[in-house]
Amino acid sequence: MTSVPAFAELVAPAHWRTVDFISDLHLKPDEPQTFGAWAGYMAATRADAVFILGDLFEVWVGDDAASAGSFEARCGEVLAACHAELAFLRGNRDFLVGTPFLQRHRVRDLIDPTVLAFAGQRFLLSHGDLLCTEDVDYQRFRQQVRSADWQRDFLARPLAERQALARHMRAESQARHAEQAVYAHTDTALARQWLHAADATTLIHGHTHQPADHALGTDGQGRPLAQVVLSDWHIDARTHRAEVLRLQPSGRWTRLDPGDA
Repeated sequence: MTSVPAFAELVAPAHWRTVDFISDLHLKPDEPQTFGAWAGYMAATRADAVFILGDLFEVWVGDDAASAGSFEARCGEVLAACHAELAFLRGNRDFLVGTPFLQRHRVRDLIDPTVLAFAGQRFLLSHGDLLCTEDVDYQRFRQQVRSADWQRDFLARPLAERQALARHMRAESQARHAEQAVYAHTDTALARQWLHAADATTLIHGHTHQPADHALGTDGQGRPLAQVVLSDWHIDARTHRAEVLRLQPSGRWTRLDPGDA
């Protein structure tokens, strides 16, 4: 569980000047304010590209759930209408999003992790769950549900059955997090190993719901290493928690409210 995975590489086109990153929106029908903030951001963002680093959806039980008039279909319409170039990396909630759905809504399909070469730097992108090595039970679960056999068997079930199973799994996950009080922490040593293997200096990920910028020392060339953790989104009558991480042509990043991005 501590091995360094193979990574893909994406070289940003020369015309990209601004790149945004979001993750962990956990979109669902019963949180319309969060959906509205995301839809507004996607329609108005000035970024050339938007990278969605997992858990855009609270749950995804198969592309057939995106039938006409469904919440999933509305989300697809928002993606398709965005003027920016889009890329999606699956999270622990929406790992069943299919390539056909992404292609239909002109979203680039990424593997975890992926290196983005932009502004003369190399940024390593991940959802972040693979780095939470202390959560052994989750890592075993992740290995099971990411297998082709498990996914084939699950997707062969009727849609209503899959939705019921997803509700049950979501309830179990919420109960476990309530007992733990906090999300699992990432393995700093492993994060450094990933950066070294990818010849990257900055790791950007979500998953932990603990937004922060962490200094990880320097690499063998004396370059500073950083781990940048994205914010989750949760907006209702009492809470407004949402951030967009924006990379500028200088390679520096800022954290913005979605309404200002």
